[in-house]
Amino acid sequence: MKNLLRDKTSLKEDIEIALNGQAKMEAEASNKYLAMASWLERNGFERTSEYLYRQAEEEREHFLKIFRYINEMGGAAITPSLGEVQQEYPDLRSVFEAALHSEIAVTNSINRIVGLCRANNDYATEDFLMWYVKEQREEEKNARRALELFDLIDVNSANGLYLLDKEIAKIGREE
Repeated sequence: MKNLLRDKTSLKEDIEIALNGQAKMEAEASNKYLAMASWLERNGFERTSEYLYRQAEEEREHFLKIFRYINEMGGAAITPSLGEVQQEYPDLRSVFEAALHSEIAVTNSINRIVGLCRANNDYATEDFLMWYVKEQREEEKNARRALELFDLIDVNSANGLYLLDKEIAKIGREE
């Protein structure tokens, strides 16, 4: 049956596999952000937790967008099995360090798939992925901004963590 389906799609098998891998990565990112939001909420960072709950939803939308694209193109989108995610963090800063590392990994993965599309002359999928390229610029910028705030706000002052909680929550809404 697989060969018959291959005859009915322009989506190359290696690109389909890469897209399914990216969909899984986006779903995992959603779960990571959900766990981070929960940790923040449990530790009194109410505003920052709301920011990461929104991020979790956004990553789920990214997952679904790729998932549906694969099917739209005649491929077979695979519902990913997801592993465990980190639930505890030593401190507030470590949450955002992990978020930045995750976003950089997603950017690198997207770029790899774009390169694969170019090598296979798959202009439709490359065009589809350009939205992700732009989105990742924003995601990395926001993650870096959160970490910059740790350098700008004295977290050891009386109101430092409170102010940090308020300022991080504003990220992405400033534009």
